[in-house]
Amino acid sequence: MAAKKGAKKGGAKKSAKKSSAKKGAAKKGGAKKAAKSGAKKSAKKAAKRTPNAAFMKAMTPSAQLGTVVGTAPLPRTEVTKKLWAYIKRKGLQDAKNRRQINADENLKPIFGGKASVSMFEMTKLVNKHLK
Repeated sequence: MAAKKGAKKGGAKKSAKKSSAKKGAAKKGGAKKAAKSGAKKSAKKAAKRTPNAAFMKAMTPSAQLGTVVGTAPLPRTEVTKKLWAYIKRKGLQDAKNRRQINADENLKPIFGGKASVSMFEMTKLVNKHLK
């Protein structure tokens, strides 16, 4: 009986060595795949991106939004940039939860009367004020 236990232990060690050898081979193959995919990504980055026409279309802000970003027609991207510049200049980001924007008297009508909105909800609310 003791001989059988010894044989089992030896057999287990051999199979453990084989499985670790397989793992090493898998890691080497994974490194080659990562290197190849990195080369593909750099080739994609070399091609210049064209801007989406919908984002670049000038839109007229409402009178309420105009108090913050101006009344001249602007693309949505520029409206967002100006809005963030206003928020940072006035210090309206919540100190603890930086995703929350606290509204002042100019932003409350844009935010639908809410005192605080998330940055993701803000863009949705601002789009309602663009024509």
